[in-house]
Amino acid sequence: MGEYGVVPGQRVAIIWDSSSPVEALKDLVTKIQALVGADNRVSVENINQLSQSAHRESSFDVILSGMVPGSTAQHSAEVLAELARILKPGGRVLLKELVVTESGNNSRIKTAAKLLTALTLSGLVEVKELQKEALTPEEAQSVREHLGYQGNGLLIVQIEGRKPNFEVGSSSQLKLSFAKKAGPSGKPSVDPATAKLWTLSANDMNDEEMDLLDSDELLDSEDLKKPDPSSLRAPSCKEMGKKKACKNCTCGLAEELEEEKKSSQPKSACGNCYLGDAFRCASCPYLGMPAFKPGEKILLKENQLHDA
Repeated sequence: MGEYGVVPGQRVAIIWDSSSPVEALKDLVTKIQALVGADNRVSVENINQLSQSAHRESSFDVILSGMVPGSTAQHSAEVLAELARILKPGGRVLLKELVVTESGNNSRIKTAAKLLTALTLSGLVEVKELQKEALTPEEAQSVREHLGYQGNGLLIVQIEGRKPNFEVGSSSQLKLSFAKKAGPSGKPSVDPATAKLWTLSANDMNDEEMDLLDSDELLDSEDLKKPDPSSLRAPSCKEMGKKKACKNCTCGLAEELEEEKKSSQPKSACGNCYLGDAFRCASCPYLGMPAFKPGEKILLKENQLHDA
């Protein structure tokens, strides 16, 4: 196997960014072309234009990203997902990226642990760190120019990952059988001892050792008595201690209260109501009615009682 794990006949993608030196990029492309052979088996893509590329799914056997010496490429989640998409099942991704030794406020630069997690979340497997190396003075200057990072504690980490041996979103039909296994005769086999236990024959009915119960003997004299109809009647509203009838009264209390309301007439406070309006009070409910004999029963209308 040649350098970067590339063998003849493989399709390779080289991902570069604006910080990659042009001469270093040309040298890497020439080296990879010599390993895989001719026939346009090497593609070169800018990392910022990768999502707009016309590559189909599962197009490359090997992807080299950020491997150009002097590159400061940062791999976002979208870039890693695109790398996993265009990689063939079982293919390899080899990338380099700047990492910080401690997580700080600079969100553009990840730690090595977060980079490994991002590669795993993109769909790659067997993700592992190959090596770490310190920055050269030229690479540190490139970081300050392209990323604006002025701190220390930067390293370059090289990581490898593989795509699973199946395409993302692929499916396969499972052959499952839920049929019950039948006996030789086509019916489930029955244990003879179990069948005998649950079988009752005529001989068993005459067996003196068989203890059979008569259902009539389970009832005593109290159970056979006819219940008193009054005990079956539901309690009335009065028996329940209520002063007014229920909403759906069926015991007759509603009608009884209505009759009492009609029969209860106001009594005269002055004793002159029967003489006529000339002798009646201003609030007398009999105002406007003709005089009547003492003791005569006079029924007042409902509206007259409310007005009073």
